[in-house]
Amino acid sequence: MGPLQGVKIIEVGGIGPGPFCAMMLSDMGAEVIRIERKGQAALTQPKFDVMMRNRRSMEIDLRKPEGVAAVLKMVEQVDALQEGFRPSVMEKLGLGPDVCLQRNPRLVYGRMTGWGQEGPLAKVAGHDINYISLSGALHTFCRKGQKPVAPLNMVGDFGGGGMLLAFGIVCALYEAQKSGQGQVVDAAMVDGSAALMAMIYGLRASGFWKDERGANLLDSGAHFYDTYETADGKYISVGSLEPQFYELLLKHTGVDDPDFKNQLDPKKWPEFKEKNTEIFKTKTRDQWCEIMEGTDVCFAPVLSLDEAPEHPHNKVRNTFIEIEGVRQPAPAPRFSRTAPEIKNPPPTPGENTEQVLSDFGFHTEEIEALKKVEAI
Repeated sequence: MGPLQGVKIIEVGGIGPGPFCAMMLSDMGAEVIRIERKGQAALTQPKFDVMMRNRRSMEIDLRKPEGVAAVLKMVEQVDALQEGFRPSVMEKLGLGPDVCLQRNPRLVYGRMTGWGQEGPLAKVAGHDINYISLSGALHTFCRKGQKPVAPLNMVGDFGGGGMLLAFGIVCALYEAQKSGQGQVVDAAMVDGSAALMAMIYGLRASGFWKDERGANLLDSGAHFYDTYETADGKYISVGSLEPQFYELLLKHTGVDDPDFKNQLDPKKWPEFKEKNTEIFKTKTRDQWCEIMEGTDVCFAPVLSLDEAPEHPHNKVRNTFIEIEGVRQPAPAPRFSRTAPEIKNPPPTPGENTEQVLSDFGFHTEEIEALKKVEAI
């Protein structure tokens, strides 16, 4: 009974940020129907493809006019369509926004690209690491004297891409309720990752943030906002930014050197960091957890992918769930009244083609005709 129940969306199959956007929307209760390219091989067993959960899957050959015509008939009955191809690909298929909005003037047409729909780089290939390079984000992800390290594909693909598109689609759906008109949502990962850097750009403009690596509060420059290795080769994290939390950090690490009171003196940070490195290696990760976890030090153990679901806090909140034996993150965020739910595990590509067509009003004869020309 998620908050988007009653919203119907077509997802034109892609990879990475597109499926993540669709997962977010379907987790919130939207009926999302994924259209796979006919005959496309799956990279893994469907049940492990977590981002495909909570929706039905069709296989339609969009190179055939009959397949395109079938999708356009469906477009007339949905609230939104999302796609993640390079600019002009959908237009060449005959499924561009102009055609779709003509068939359904209330349609929200969500577009996911790396570089955006226009600009010198719009039509060239790229991946998360490239988009966050251009926005300035990747420049900040490294330690002093070291090269930038890609933060997986969290910032471009998922944060600045899929999540931004989901937000844009919901915004446009809300506006369409008032205006009765649809529109195109242009979600570019370079734009989204730049938006995620808003605070940092503001700090840079103020002169508070240095445009150099590993020299600032949040980029491993400060000794009180970093990770440290413990005696057993594991790691802990501290984020004692505020003075009162920093005082607790000094207390629980046993530091009584009055020089450490100069918390915000960047010249002292390298020296303090060396001292902290020595201190945290005197105990195991679990021992530091006994001392600091649950206090206002702003502390947490750095958990592995296998450890995180077993942490007591995550278990109490059911942050991770299990579907058909596959452990995965639960839907987020949470709602007090219209709780999200997992209605079904990831489908086998194309397993729902005929049922979905039937639900959209296609007669048996029409479905058989699509089969005959191998459009489905």
